[in-house]
Amino acid sequence: MLRSLDSGVSGLQQFQGQMDVIGNNIANTNTTGYKSARVQFSDAFSQTLRASSAATGTSSGTSSMQVGSGVATGAVNNQFSQGSTARTGLPTDLAVSGQGFFLLRDPANDSEFVTRAGDFRVDANGYFVTNSGMYVQGYSDSGLATLGDIRIDATGAPATAAPGASVASFSFDQQGKLNVRLSDGTEYVRGQILLQNFLAPQALAKEGDNLYSGLVAAGPLVAPSAPGSAGLGNLVAGALEQSNVDLAFEFSTMITTQRAFQACSRVITTSDEMLQELVNLKR
Repeated sequence: MLRSLDSGVSGLQQFQGQMDVIGNNIANTNTTGYKSARVQFSDAFSQTLRASSAATGTSSGTSSMQVGSGVATGAVNNQFSQGSTARTGLPTDLAVSGQGFFLLRDPANDSEFVTRAGDFRVDANGYFVTNSGMYVQGYSDSGLATLGDIRIDATGAPATAAPGASVASFSFDQQGKLNVRLSDGTEYVRGQILLQNFLAPQALAKEGDNLYSGLVAAGPLVAPSAPGSAGLGNLVAGALEQSNVDLAFEFSTMITTQRAFQACSRVITTSDEMLQELVNLKR
């Protein structure tokens, strides 16, 4: 069999995979906090026809002679560049301007996740949660000392607050502090959202619902910290980070991928014609 036939087939397979990645990127153009992916190719195993040799006093060295066997997918990397920020005006919408991820806890099994999507909501019990019910993590007490679920209620109110006063409104500042205003006009800090950054964010695994797992493998740089500290970005309240997909780049990559796919198809067709000619020699 011709080696070119195998090389052409490997090209078809890998470029189809690249089209899958491009299609997913384009499909998530309007997904909050989505990070686009990029395919990295590497050459496949090469057959050595002649090994290289070093030069001697009487002869020059020879270079190696190898024939490759095609292409392989070396990696599919997520691009964690900053997406644009869109104002929404909702107090439950948060965006990170800079480095860092929101920390989440799954109440079903206490597993931890991170996300860049800040389209949160308040549930019936006052907990600050994602649309899928994950609890947002941070300092859960007014003293900013206890890590836990962020909750919006009158717990920790100053002694000067009227008995039975309820939450009238709340807001988050750039450092993630949850400022609560009670029905009697009392204002105080109820808690604080913390962020986490990673040494190798490429090790994070997408889990759907804008969630990432694999926190240990990604190598947390520091303990969860307040926004604006330890190299983390600031919190932008009333806004959401948009997808960082660049449509112009995706469509141009789609064109080059399609042409490469067509070229590999032509290699297979030509290799088949050569084999056909070889078979016809018998005639």
